[in-house]
Amino acid sequence: MKKYTNIHKLSDNRFLNLFQLDALTDTGRKFDYFFVSRRKAEHIKLLTKDMKAEGVVIYPVWKDDPDKIVLLRQYRYPIGDYLYELPAGLIDGEETAEEAAVREMKEETGLDFIVYDGGNDAYRRPFFMGAGFTDESCNAVFGYAFGTISRDDMEDTETIQVLVVDKAEAARILKEEKVSIRAAYLLMNFLHSNREKPFAFLEG
Repeated sequence: MKKYTNIHKLSDNRFLNLFQLDALTDTGRKFDYFFVSRRKAEHIKLLTKDMKAEGVVIYPVWKDDPDKIVLLRQYRYPIGDYLYELPAGLIDGEETAEEAAVREMKEETGLDFIVYDGGNDAYRRPFFMGAGFTDESCNAVFGYAFGTISRDDMEDTETIQVLVVDKAEAARILKEEKVSIRAAYLLMNFLHSNREKPFAFLEG
């Protein structure tokens, strides 16, 4: 059942745009529904029905000590505060999710990243971010981070602190700090991981 009669693009921004639907309830009553998309108007997922990811979230276990993980403490303008997050970013052009993860890791942290490709592929498929307000989906990419933290490739519009935290600090952050939901759920896996098999939760 088609639950709208028309789509209106309400903004013109190269990063993110606002759309209005002339939406319909199950009984046929009309109402306005608003959402945002990173896609061009003709390619929004309402029309294409695809799940191709616009971005990646990176799960970077510290290579020299798998009981540690790389986190970001990043200023986020919509909340006017710092948020604890995992490294993440957009997929450029025809990049694979894995290629985007390697590039974004270097840009945001200065660190190198080796992709872990074991485990169940189902956990690497795109998942939707927040379908109440956006059609954006995201791939998780898992692997090992190493090297020297650097700000050389960071954009000046980003205020980011790069952290390598152990499980005690990760647990404290989950209990006491503002955390993105993607980071929160993946940190729960991290807290129960085994240093000998840090990606065992991807099996099955």
